[in-house]
Amino acid sequence: MADFNDVQSTSPSTPASLPVSAPTERGAVPLLAQIEAARERLSKAEQRVADYVLGHADEIMNLSIAALAGIVGVSQPTVARFCLGLGFTGFKEFKLRLVQSLAGGVPFVHRDVGAGDPASALVAKVLDRAIAALMRVRNELDAAALDQAIALLANARTIEFYGAGNSGIIAADAQHKFFRLGVPTVAYSDAHIHGMAATLLQPGDVVVAISNTGRTRDLLRSVESALQAGARVVAITASGSPLAKLSTVALCADVEEDPDVYSPMTSRIAHLAIIDVLAVGVALSRGPGLLAKLEKAKQSLRERRVPRHKANASGADSARRGEH
Repeated sequence: MADFNDVQSTSPSTPASLPVSAPTERGAVPLLAQIEAARERLSKAEQRVADYVLGHADEIMNLSIAALAGIVGVSQPTVARFCLGLGFTGFKEFKLRLVQSLAGGVPFVHRDVGAGDPASALVAKVLDRAIAALMRVRNELDAAALDQAIALLANARTIEFYGAGNSGIIAADAQHKFFRLGVPTVAYSDAHIHGMAATLLQPGDVVVAISNTGRTRDLLRSVESALQAGARVVAITASGSPLAKLSTVALCADVEEDPDVYSPMTSRIAHLAIIDVLAVGVALSRGPGLLAKLEKAKQSLRERRVPRHKANASGADSARRGEH
């Protein structure tokens, strides 16, 4: 009988999905967050393995591949394919990496936040959920769409960011990043205002429309008006949504919100990260000429800060005065 612990990736039954991260990068991201980020791309049988690992990570190190397959109710090759899909050579390497993750203090599970949870559990649950969301966006963001969006923004006459509610805050953050890149920018979160602003746009202008659901009626109307005016629209939204279908370019972040009422919206973190990627891409696209402008902006901030040595001296003086 074949040793399923060491099944190689050349197996014809190996899943087509790419590994969550390259072997050289695996130590940089908590393994359980990688598993959760990859879960939706696994087969149903492999998802059962993933769910058991997420819920019983501390037990896996004591199980053989046969024992794990028996508990989950799947075949040993299914467990092997699960390990291969995560970028490991087999079950043995997967167990070793899992042990290392747990020894490093990585939380075992992503359960809902409870009223009696200590602060350490809150840190683990909230941050691991955020890490999983970012991993999923990193793995699934369309590189071709990203290139197209960066090109549009880098050559835009003006850029307007639209969003409502939570997405309005993200739009404001985006404007804060992009105004330093030498392009006139503005952010609107009021539906009446971005509805009017959209009608005044011209060819060469670009709207970045942000919505987790992509189904906000006011935002869709504004996007339609912007397109009718000749502007282009970059959407940061869910795939297959009305906003994604309406936009010129859609950057899709399919992040499921945590049903726990205490937990923050993880889509916010994913959308902020996409904005960061766009800002860096546009800065690089605009070339060396932008560097002088960025340096001027940073210098203006440095001049507003108390020098580090003076701040330390001030703190020492205060401490001495408190001793008398």
